[in-house]
Amino acid sequence: MKHGRILAWLLAIMLLATSFAFAATAEEAEFGPIYDEWSDMTDEELYALAQEEGGEITVYATSSKMLKAEEKFEETYPGLDLVVQDLDQDEVLSKCKIEAQTGNITADVLQAKDVNGDVFFDFYSEGYCSAFYPSDISAHIDEGLLKYGYPLYASQSFWYYNTEAYPDGSPVTSWWQIIEKNEDGSQKYRLFTKEIGQETAYLSLFASFIVNADEMAADYEAIYGEPLEYTYDASSFEFEVPEENAGVEYLWRFSQMKMTFIGDGDELVLAVHNSTADDPALCLASGGKIGNREESGYNIAWCTGLTPYTGLQNCEYMYVVEGCPHPAGARLFIRYITGGVDGKSGGLKPFSKEGNWMVRDDVESDWNPASLQECGAIEGDLEAINDVYLDTQDMWIYWLAKNPNM
Repeated sequence: MKHGRILAWLLAIMLLATSFAFAATAEEAEFGPIYDEWSDMTDEELYALAQEEGGEITVYATSSKMLKAEEKFEETYPGLDLVVQDLDQDEVLSKCKIEAQTGNITADVLQAKDVNGDVFFDFYSEGYCSAFYPSDISAHIDEGLLKYGYPLYASQSFWYYNTEAYPDGSPVTSWWQIIEKNEDGSQKYRLFTKEIGQETAYLSLFASFIVNADEMAADYEAIYGEPLEYTYDASSFEFEVPEENAGVEYLWRFSQMKMTFIGDGDELVLAVHNSTADDPALCLASGGKIGNREESGYNIAWCTGLTPYTGLQNCEYMYVVEGCPHPAGARLFIRYITGGVDGKSGGLKPFSKEGNWMVRDDVESDWNPASLQECGAIEGDLEAINDVYLDTQDMWIYWLAKNPNM
């Protein structure tokens, strides 16, 4: 009984501190990793506290795979009840925000992807959620990946090509070659993608080209042997558009290509599968769509090693909801879902598929042919991307409306 009273007292203190932290919302989020009194707690300590809390540990998730964690987690920690709600990203964030504003907080844990910094700079910094950094597990994760949150796993978007049409490998080695034209002015490749301006991950990638303009310019000159010619007109925008920026130039040229927008990733890779060497096609889709190669027999592969880089290393993050009813249970679940103390809890299993990479150095991603870095991914500067993201979106929308091919 004495042990139970001590746990209850400690829990009350932590709940009070959590509630105060939300009430005194910080004006600016602090970059991670941030270690606190929770960080050094063991699974056993958190489990004891979670039992004192009682009730359901509620997770708002953006992946249906998170549902597979319920039964295993409850088997591992008898007496705890886990409830996972499968939502899209906007629902996860909006529900959490509404609950905080109405004082009726239900969620304990959020899963969300942050590819342009919106979650960190606009949601996290407003005090709706925080990152829990368990010391022992974080020691196995590159500190750069802990800057904007605590990651579950990483992924990347790829251009796909038809392996039957190009049996010797990817027909492109640079982003500039994707938008090449033939001597008669026709496009070299038919292009399939989701609408760039409506897809945060893809637009963030184009925004990164603006941030890394020098690399884009150098890559053009390396491919074609002459400096890049700038052809975009920035005079129609009410904001300042950088002059002679190779990323802006790429955005302009890409926006004038003939493209087919398809909202479903499986249909995007199907379009590439159906293409031929005489009528070649490329598509931009998430890395996980490579699964159609085995599941459906598609003749598809990633275009890896593109210059100046293939894509951004996008992370799925786990957050603790500020003021949540089960702060210990939330942290216990986050430890579990990210592999536990030795990476073998079973929590990572639902996400262990080709196109996903584990971020822990003690957990192999051997279902992938190479590491993210070997595929050409870089860690995105979310702060810099966030600064230019809305301008990038405005430029894309305006220029796309002028596209004579669309």
